[in-house]
Amino acid sequence: MLIQYSQWLENSTTAEDRARHLLNIFMTVLLHVNADADKALEVIESWQKRYDVLKGMTMDEYMKFLASRGLIERDEHGKLRATKTAQKKLRSDALNYVFRDLKKSDAGQHETPKSGSGTEKLTETRQYTYGDSTAGIDITETLRNAYVRAGDAESFQLIDDDIRVHETEHQTSCATVLLIDISHSMILYGEDRITPAKRVALALAELITTRFPKDTIEVVVFGDEARRVSIEDIPFIQVGPFHTNTRDGIHMARRMLRQTRSANKQIFMVTDGKPSAMFDENHRLYKNPYGLDPRIINKTLDEAVAARREGIVISTFMVTDDPVLVDFVEQMTRANRGRAIYADLEALGQSLVVDYLRNRRSSMRGF
Repeated sequence: MLIQYSQWLENSTTAEDRARHLLNIFMTVLLHVNADADKALEVIESWQKRYDVLKGMTMDEYMKFLASRGLIERDEHGKLRATKTAQKKLRSDALNYVFRDLKKSDAGQHETPKSGSGTEKLTETRQYTYGDSTAGIDITETLRNAYVRAGDAESFQLIDDDIRVHETEHQTSCATVLLIDISHSMILYGEDRITPAKRVALALAELITTRFPKDTIEVVVFGDEARRVSIEDIPFIQVGPFHTNTRDGIHMARRMLRQTRSANKQIFMVTDGKPSAMFDENHRLYKNPYGLDPRIINKTLDEAVAARREGIVISTFMVTDDPVLVDFVEQMTRANRGRAIYADLEALGQSLVVDYLRNRRSSMRGF
């Protein structure tokens, strides 16, 4: 039987490439529509009618494909929803997206250069001293020392001076609170700033939970007020008709960090606007969206100073170069002795994750 093979073309689409393309469409839209599976499929259906993004596949076939991958299911009311598998994939995809253009040197491990009673063994060894863990003994080098000293097998006897143990590295732990601005300006003027912010949160959560399990991360959103968001609920974060209560966000972050045992504590804040609201002494919301209100600014700076005294560094990632915001962030950076980073939306994830990794490396030397 004669078998003929078609010519291989570099840009040919394999089944694996096609499946990846179909998955990427769903996951990208799902993040933009706050993890609403029904809405995501509505968007994709409209694209399919206009641009045939599914390349000949019907929507029914596409839904079966997504279900077979465990990404969608129907709830008790028959409504489609994203599964936990889809939420996990959102996090892993976000991390892959962030690391796509990072150099390997930026994404390395985060040990400190100091040796001591840590948990990671180094190749270097030293003389055993009383109190060293027996788990750290280098058996090969210890036996070699004993044989070399004795000269022959019959005279072999192990003494304290023969024992060598591995040096260890201190493994730092870090507690991080990620503050995300959900004020109305995060979607104003046709620019979607909240989706990149959510992608950053997903990526950082995935990075910490998978690679640095001793670290902790909490996510707090702030508009008129601050509230905690679980990692599972990050995709559902939405912007509202809110002002920017930065003070409440920092205050909540401080309170959460006080409850952790980590010596190294930090706040990452993603924002596009100046503080425009705060709670007064009677817990009533005081608002002023015009300019830099001294009453709001001073109270917010008080929080930044309190964070500094508690050893908490605030890194502010500005997703706009608005002069009023820059002015405030410069004041807060001086008050907290923290950092201010301007990052365009495309580079936001890379900037924040690289800063996190660098902070981890330098944490034993102090921020």
